Amino acid sequence: MPTPYSLTPAKPQEPGRLFVLAFADELSAFSLRELLCQMEEEGVIEVGDAVVATRNAKGKVHLHQSLPLVAVGSALGSFSGMLLGMLLLNPLFGSIAGAAVGAAAATFRDAGIDDAFMKSLAETLTPGSSALFVVVRNSKPEQVLEWLKPFAGRCKILQCTMPAENEVLLRNLLEGEVSSLHSAATTTTESKP
Repeated sequence: MPTPYSLTPAKPQEPGRLFVLAFADELSAFSLRELLCQMEEEGVIEVGDAVVATRNAKGKVHLHQSLPLVAVGSALGSFSGMLLGMLLLNPLFGSIAGAAVGAAAATFRDAGIDDAFMKSLAETLTPGSSALFVVVRNSKPEQVLEWLKPFAGRCKILQCTMPAENEVLLRNLLEGEVSSLHSAATTTTESKP
């Protein structure tokens, strides 16, 4: 029999689903990442990581992280150092030491999608194009599809780790297959006597 003070175990965080979406230009991947941020603010989706990879006209690949890892590490380190410093009655020293340790840790640790994987996949992009690598932890699928309508037919899904039936819906929307399927169905019904 549970006591009135018993805690329910914390639900483990879902590892997330990886999506890699390719765009014919360099700016569309950034636009979709901005939209994902808005969706996250509205509670439609929970993004674990979102990185844009661009391949410029000369063929050079650049990874654009969604969070400045060094700044985040510094802030976390600074806070924890300040807390430790307060306990030792020297908050300024603790804050400075914590910030330095946090910045160093952030530069040696990648908090999301493997950089080597992203760079190798981005090398296959045509010059002047981009890709969005995103890990989604939780979402409201119907609302996600509604929000993604402005990107209908504008990208190609290179990789996706989600159930097949959901992947088909997403591909139909983002790769523009809905319109081609709709026009094929219309043509078939119009040609019947």
